[in-house]
Amino acid sequence: MNGIFFGIVFIAFIIATWRQFTWIPTADMVSPMDALSKAIIDSAGTSVNIAIGLIGVMALFLGLMKIAEAGGMLTVIARLIRPLMVWLFPEVPPEHPAMGAMILNISANALGLGNAATPFGIRAMQALETLNKHPGTATDAMVLFLAINTSSVTLLPTSIIALRAAAGSSDPAGILPSTLFATICSTAVAIMAAKWYRQFFPIEATKVTNPEPQLEPNTNPKTKATTAPEIPNAYPLWVSILTFSILLSIVPVTIIYGKQISPWIIPSLMVFFLGFGILRKVAIYEIFVEGAKEGFQVAMRIIPYLVAILVAVGMFKASGAMDILVSTIGPFTTLVGLPAEALPMALLRPLSGSGAFGLVTSIIENPAIGPDSFIGYLVSTLQGSTETTFYVIAVYFGAVQIRKFRHALAAALTADLAGIIAAVAICNYLF
Repeated sequence: MNGIFFGIVFIAFIIATWRQFTWIPTADMVSPMDALSKAIIDSAGTSVNIAIGLIGVMALFLGLMKIAEAGGMLTVIARLIRPLMVWLFPEVPPEHPAMGAMILNISANALGLGNAATPFGIRAMQALETLNKHPGTATDAMVLFLAINTSSVTLLPTSIIALRAAAGSSDPAGILPSTLFATICSTAVAIMAAKWYRQFFPIEATKVTNPEPQLEPNTNPKTKATTAPEIPNAYPLWVSILTFSILLSIVPVTIIYGKQISPWIIPSLMVFFLGFGILRKVAIYEIFVEGAKEGFQVAMRIIPYLVAILVAVGMFKASGAMDILVSTIGPFTTLVGLPAEALPMALLRPLSGSGAFGLVTSIIENPAIGPDSFIGYLVSTLQGSTETTFYVIAVYFGAVQIRKFRHALAAALTADLAGIIAAVAICNYLF
């Protein structure tokens, strides 16, 4: 991200400098360098205003998510997907701590609980490492888990819904069907890619000097007592099959009747999560307030990231570099339904989550585009349906000191590409 950040700023400065020296002064136009300076200051101020506008809706959705988490919704989803996970990971014993951690990670991602998903993901990698016969080299299970993690089916992209609401969207939850469709496609491709590519990346043992005995995550070396996540027994197989069938049937229904359904989504989610908390005997008011506090903190924490990326993007636009990019690439990407204005978002999302968030913010906050335009829906779907691949690889593999990724990056990027293609296709159809 350091190189990307500097590159955007440097290119903007060079182009503005060239335009300044070739600029012919007129009475009603500011100079290119004056425009660049104004863009820097205005973008920095805009980023703070955006973050303040996010506080309310972010607090709302994180409060509802906290109720779902406290009520055990993660465990419910985990029990539903366990049969599928056992089938996908035959080399991992069903009762091994790695299985429980992977299931909870995927369940948290499905609900948009990124903060909860990351610790479970790291635990899963640590537990999978206990099964690794070649320390330092990613196993097939590690690669498949990472590929699924970067493309996980998303039922509720809370952060992007909150951002769209803050931007004044008349239909902030309108991206639910497009996000669900894109993530189902990317996850299916991730699984197939991880299974297919492994034949081209055979495992080679890494020499390890003075290897330490591998323990299960959070294990006391004296007692061997593990505190890794424990998942209750799975629901009967027919329950899981019925649930997956209903989920798949929702996709065409939301695609066909998306405009009629979308006004009901947010009120229904409010009633559903509060009702779920009541049924699970959760103190919904206190838990909601606790989650809302986290939403406030999240909105404040993203200010530095927004300042950095929005200033860079503002410079890129004011310098004329964006116009050059659009006029050069636009005719080609438009042929496949991807406007040039959305191309930077598609390229940046796998590299930087904060950068992509700032970029999608600048796009949907642009009065000439807005959150409810085709480009607004497209970049919102891209934000909700793809993951920061390089960050996930660095954090998850770094936690267990894996140096040979094998086909992990190839599988994850293939899934990212599939997610982008699916997002473009479904947004062109719906919007």
